[in-house]
Amino acid sequence: MKLILPEPVASKILSALAVAGRQEIGGLLVAEHVGDVTFRIVDASIQTVNGTATHFERDPSLHARFLEEFFEKTSGDFTRFNYIGEWHSHPSFAPVPSRDDIQSMWSIISDPATSVNFAVLLIVRRGNSRKLILSATAFSVGSAPASVEVELEAGGISVISSRVGRLIKRLGF
Repeated sequence: MKLILPEPVASKILSALAVAGRQEIGGLLVAEHVGDVTFRIVDASIQTVNGTATHFERDPSLHARFLEEFFEKTSGDFTRFNYIGEWHSHPSFAPVPSRDDIQSMWSIISDPATSVNFAVLLIVRRGNSRKLILSATAFSVGSAPASVEVELEAGGISVISSRVGRLIKRLGF
């Protein structure tokens, strides 16, 4: 799987990270399906509450309007435009999923109410001089978590991607 991260979305996340400082923040990711296993992130919601220096808890009620507006803009074309996953920051730690992060993603894809076949978790950290350090992991029912390639779409931001395969094996998933 591959994610294309447009510069405006990367900038939006970097700006939110700068304001948040050492507090973890996060939100939802919505994307356009542009190829067999390629998705272009269209937007990210930003939640700056319910985070501490070591933990982030997404509040679904804070993102309902974001999803409604996205689906209105895309005329409910769910096969082309849809929720693709979650993102949050690890400002004080490596931008790789923790055991809690992995369990949270399993609960999302296992919940019949979400109606998702898979979800991506993007964990980000702000680096020096417009650098976004990140990892992306795909979760799907019946499969082990897998690293996702992230390609930055133009712009003045650098993306440093971390592979998470060995870490996930070490955590026992």
